[in-house]
Amino acid sequence: MYKAETKVRVRYSETDQMGYCYYGNYAAYFEVARVEALRELGMSYKQMEEDGIAMPVLEYQIKYFKPAFYDDEIRIETIITEMPKIRIYFTYKCFNSKNEQINEAQTSLVFVSKTNGKPCMAPEHFLKALERFY
Repeated sequence: MYKAETKVRVRYSETDQMGYCYYGNYAAYFEVARVEALRELGMSYKQMEEDGIAMPVLEYQIKYFKPAFYDDEIRIETIITEMPKIRIYFTYKCFNSKNEQINEAQTSLVFVSKTNGKPCMAPEHFLKALERFY
């Protein structure tokens, strides 16, 4: 299992009338965490796209436990739960500064060839970068 950590800070514009971090912002936070997790592996979304592979989100689920507030620093654990094939599965766990878990989410993404728009296997170099964790 591969796990990485990223931190984001809740900006004022990302809060709602209750002072909570608006729920829709978490998808963007998870994208930041996912990109940084891959970067730690030596992978780049930008390079993958230049190599002809896109990774659209297929599914997204989230469960909230506690709110985050303006200026809170959120630590996001990003876990690739299994070796990818045509799909890649991520789990995200967000924690506040008191180390309390505030939510948990999952996404699945599909490797898609940009030349024909069809699903394809994860690139070999991507799998090699991950294999030591499984």
